[in-house]
Amino acid sequence: MNDKPVFLSRSSNEWLFSLPVFCLLLLTLIIGTGEMIHGQLLRVGERIFGDPATGVQYFMLRADPTKPECNPHPDVDAEVQKQVSAKTNPGNDIDSLFADEPLDPVAVRESVITAAQLCQEKHNGYTVVSQHITPALKAYRLFETAFFAVFRFGTENRSVILVLMVVLAATLTTISRHHITLRPPHSRLDYRFSAAALAIANGFLLASTIAYMSLESSSNIPVEHPAIDYLWLIFFAAMLIMSVVHFIKPPQDAVPGGKVAKALLAVPIYAVMAIICGVFFLSRGHYAGLAIYLGKMNELSGIFLNLSLYIWCGMLLKQTRVVDMFLNILRPWNFSPEILTYLILLAAAIPTAYTGASGIFVIAAGGIVFREVLASGASRQYALAATAMSGSLGVVINPCLLVVVIAAMNKEVTTSQLYGWGDDVFFLTSTLFLIVSLLVARTKLRLAPPREAIPGMMKGFANVSPYIVITIGVVAFYQYLLNTKLDEFTASMIMPFIMLAIVAFDKLRRDAKTSVNVNPQLADDRRVGFEQAVRFATTETIGHMGALIILMGLSLCVGGMVERSEIMDYAPKEFSSIWMAMTFLVITKVLLGMIMDPFGAVILVSGTLAPIAYHNGIHPAHFWMMVLVAFELGYLLPPVALNQILTRQVMGEAEMEKADAEVRGEGFFRRYERWNLPVIVMTIGMLIVAYGPLFFYSK
Repeated sequence: MNDKPVFLSRSSNEWLFSLPVFCLLLLTLIIGTGEMIHGQLLRVGERIFGDPATGVQYFMLRADPTKPECNPHPDVDAEVQKQVSAKTNPGNDIDSLFADEPLDPVAVRESVITAAQLCQEKHNGYTVVSQHITPALKAYRLFETAFFAVFRFGTENRSVILVLMVVLAATLTTISRHHITLRPPHSRLDYRFSAAALAIANGFLLASTIAYMSLESSSNIPVEHPAIDYLWLIFFAAMLIMSVVHFIKPPQDAVPGGKVAKALLAVPIYAVMAIICGVFFLSRGHYAGLAIYLGKMNELSGIFLNLSLYIWCGMLLKQTRVVDMFLNILRPWNFSPEILTYLILLAAAIPTAYTGASGIFVIAAGGIVFREVLASGASRQYALAATAMSGSLGVVINPCLLVVVIAAMNKEVTTSQLYGWGDDVFFLTSTLFLIVSLLVARTKLRLAPPREAIPGMMKGFANVSPYIVITIGVVAFYQYLLNTKLDEFTASMIMPFIMLAIVAFDKLRRDAKTSVNVNPQLADDRRVGFEQAVRFATTETIGHMGALIILMGLSLCVGGMVERSEIMDYAPKEFSSIWMAMTFLVITKVLLGMIMDPFGAVILVSGTLAPIAYHNGIHPAHFWMMVLVAFELGYLLPPVALNQILTRQVMGEAEMEKADAEVRGEGFFRRYERWNLPVIVMTIGMLIVAYGPLFFYSK
């Protein structure tokens, strides 16, 4: 954002969008960690304020006690006489008809004495509890109950928080023209085509939202969160108006003229999805279709909120020197580009798995990966291929969010099964990349002498070690103080705290006298403070969140369109052999991966194609491993090729033009190496994953 500061050195966009989204991200963390933290708060309260000697427990002190209204010292004789008299002399004729035998005064006396004793215990309890109500207790319980109130509010309104976050993020994304496209707009015609498509798409979405609200109103069924409908209504109306304004007034720096073919490539992908789905639902008379399927985001609010946190983690990582400092461990060895890329891919798999989606690592560290591979002597085409692949291989290993979604929606598999297979698949695909790279290499293998490389490597490791210690420290804090392990279910909540701690340390450590060997070609040396770094990261998070999540939301609509078209009903339910079944499923999954994001595709596949696989004897874990690899292959293929698009977005058009100029006049493979190399590797990997285990099946 290039907005000028308007108040307290903050731009209007930062006040209107970054700060609210930052607060919503923190609220999401409170929701996710609230139960474990609140449990610890209750235990601490019991340990500090509980009194075993008097039997007072903390839960009794969470609110001021109410003084009992009973009389602990009644006149026993008078009370006995009163009760006996009331029983033997009923007040009216009706009561006398149902009068029992006369009361036994002795039994009444015992009852009165027992009641008095119970009342005395209540008064004693009230006195004891009141004595424990201290100023320190009041301060602690105020914090504890306030935290619980926020946690409960967030839990009950998780879907509202998600929609509000998406609305804010997507609004800023539209203002800054940051939506994901096959080609960034340059000319006036590009911008006008983009704006026109967005206007039509948002018009469809607005009309569908109005139709959906009308259906809800006529059904007379209470709506759980009516605010969500109004948020979507206001958002799509504002986007429609903004798109019209953008159509009338393209950016002043837009190049005059333009070509229609290139302008079509500059249309945001989510707009294309919205228009196609809108026309389909309109033709079927299902006017609320877009809004209904977009509303499935509410049902998956936890997943999308976790994804938002992962995107934030990726942008926080981008604000540190961790990736560059890790490369300082490898640089002394002077590896050839192929070996260096292989080691980078192995290391990149870890943050890819922990950030939950392949594109996030490309956004966060793709620039550093590209320049490092390029500096090692590789061609630009190869460096671009390495960048696109850097975020692809880790989606099958623990604790990737997509695997959690698959296990949650398919009881036939567990996360432990899928992660077990995933380790093998990761080893296979990473090794294939190394083998194929060596086969097509232009450079010779090289390696620095160990006596020269090891000292430099150890120095690089020493610089990275504090970050490792910080990570271990945060994980240990959660494990031993909050009784929560870092796994696939808690990673989205723990990782942001790890990254915040790393950013804080990185900013404190960074000074002019740093001894870290930062390559000038790679340095994005933002000498800013912790607050500024978090602010920058949050602003970048908003842009990518608005682009990615709205695209995923429309992908759910595409899944709904496929479902409503009943095209899946034409798919054979039974095949002559397991090989034929696998071939059909492989082709289908690659095609889905080419046009849908994995989260939306998993929902569609779970209800339609997965049963076909199980019915034809394909092991569920085998099937889903094939699906994940096929999706990643689809991510590298047109028409969407999201990882390639994100690589292009990160590196910029100038770098892409240089890469094309380097290989102009060469053969097909070299001219399109950034496409060909990843596709070849993932295709071979997919074929092995899909068909290899079939040799061990027995029917």
